[in-house]
Amino acid sequence: MDIMRKEEVERLLSMARNAKEALFTFGEKPDVYRDFRKILNDLGYRSFIDYVVEMNRLAISYGLLPHTNAGVLSREELMKLKPFNASLGLMLEQAVELECHSESPGKKPEERIRTIREAGKLQIPFTTGILVGIGEKEYDRAYSLEVIAELHEQFGHIQEAIIQNFKPKKGTKMEKWKEPSMEEMLKTVKLAREILPEDVAIQIPPNLVEDVLPFLKAGANDLGGISEVTPDYINPEAPWPSIDELKKKLGSDFVLRERLPVYPKFVKLKFFGIAVSELIEVYSDENGYARSESIQTARKPI
Repeated sequence: MDIMRKEEVERLLSMARNAKEALFTFGEKPDVYRDFRKILNDLGYRSFIDYVVEMNRLAISYGLLPHTNAGVLSREELMKLKPFNASLGLMLEQAVELECHSESPGKKPEERIRTIREAGKLQIPFTTGILVGIGEKEYDRAYSLEVIAELHEQFGHIQEAIIQNFKPKKGTKMEKWKEPSMEEMLKTVKLAREILPEDVAIQIPPNLVEDVLPFLKAGANDLGGISEVTPDYINPEAPWPSIDELKKKLGSDFVLRERLPVYPKFVKLKFFGIAVSELIEVYSDENGYARSESIQTARKPI
């Protein structure tokens, strides 16, 4: 059990020369473990969220916009993170109880829904989504998407819903689990486009499907973020495609356009943390999308 020291985080941030986003993502809250709390205390942090906030600050100093996905959070924790993030996120996964989550307290649907709702009350741009192929039925997927749609209709804060296919991992209880087929995934993307409000984007992770083009034709309109510095730590066996590879696959059917970790709608509404406002002003164009020529002006001198 360990945690990245400030120097390690800083090294990664200094390598991200062409990036605009720093993604902070975690699983179950580590604070529940005494040994981990001791590590935090020895480093001078009272809680894990305090550590995350400090790393958010560090990312901003390097000209990067934090997007934090720190699992189930309380209102107070969301309020701590809000000023230092362009947006926050938490995968709903499924809005129903499933056997695969029986040993993971942070996977309880009601807790995840509560977090997403609290983020809406605080006007935090939010990324969520569903995980396909973890034991749910098709009607469970529809219900989960309806829950997301209802939360957005109530608070207007959900910027995108990720439709992600489950990838079995060696050494886990589900290592022999059958991965969802392309047909199932395409059907789920079409279902999402039918259920979700039009202003909620549908993301398909570009490193988890063989070809993104059929998914875009089915209703997806976002390919998420890719990195030249780090792997996909959740799915390290699936390398990120390059921008050139994506453009080649898309051909003339679709045009890639860079966005920030906060969507154009929320850039215009100024729904983002106050500590990132200057960076967003530098990085965004008049339509709220990213303008790449401005990236060097926001970098910390190294």
